[in-house]
Amino acid sequence: MIDQFTNRALGRDDERSSAGLVDYIAIARPDHWLKHVFIIPGIVLAHLLVARGEPIPWLVIIAGFVVAALISSANYVINEWLDARFDQHHPMKSKRPAVAKLLSARLVYAEYALLTVAGLGLAALVSTPLFLIALVFWLSGVIYNVEPLRSKDKAYVDVASEALNNPIRLVIGWVLIDPSSLPPSSLIVAYWAGGAFLMSIKRLAEYRTIVASHNTAVLHLYRRSFQHYDETKLIIQSFLYAQLASFFIAVFLIKYRIEYILSFPLFAALFTIYLALGLRLGSTAQTPEKLFKEGKLIGIVGALVVALVLLTIFDIPALAFLSDPYIMGLDW
Repeated sequence: MIDQFTNRALGRDDERSSAGLVDYIAIARPDHWLKHVFIIPGIVLAHLLVARGEPIPWLVIIAGFVVAALISSANYVINEWLDARFDQHHPMKSKRPAVAKLLSARLVYAEYALLTVAGLGLAALVSTPLFLIALVFWLSGVIYNVEPLRSKDKAYVDVASEALNNPIRLVIGWVLIDPSSLPPSSLIVAYWAGGAFLMSIKRLAEYRTIVASHNTAVLHLYRRSFQHYDETKLIIQSFLYAQLASFFIAVFLIKYRIEYILSFPLFAALFTIYLALGLRLGSTAQTPEKLFKEGKLIGIVGALVVALVLLTIFDIPALAFLSDPYIMGLDW
């Protein structure tokens, strides 16, 4: 079964057609640029916490999104090229151009170099902090994809390292507004833990779907880290990261604007809905770029955004006591 699936997915070189321009564009995955929405909270929070009242640098912000798009696409190009021999075993990823078409190694590496130089070059023109965080973004792709490090093949390390992309996007948004500071540490850790939760759920969804449609042998061929995972371990890992994210979100909410604590039930609902989504066979949690099709998820995100906006505008002095240290006494 495995051999038949592999041969059907990859095929012999003489059975695959040569890649065209569309295929080289596809391996840069412009459809994944939607993930850069995680830059926006960094922009908004930096403006509210350190640059309130100052004009918004729209051109700098646009340049920052372009930098993120270029660097992430460079990472996707090298990811797809180096993963082709593993993706051939995946029911969906076996249709990617690097598996289904004959790509030129010279053109792939030229595309990778072009995207990298363009992204880092533009970042350097904007500011030194943006260049440094863009460089970290690019290095994270090398660590995740390239031997001998290739963290994606190491159980637990794969999730922790891939989740670094989340706080990197947060910092990109922040330095676009204030290049002289960084986001609060509680927010950075919350962003990382939240990203690790998303990646854990993604792996859980992949595990359940591939095992149900094929078997664990195919799964192990697709990703080495799955040789050490099972459904229970992935659920426990997801629960751990959800707890960490929730704790540091609460720290940030209470420390920087007590009114935000009222939004915490919506954060909890968001984690719950995403877990339920990940437990569904064939879940879109396997392809985060398609999550906008999930009505309940988008609804809770929308409600959370509205709540945060309202809680930013309106002060609620009565909540101040929640941040004051005291021992509750009884006056009998």
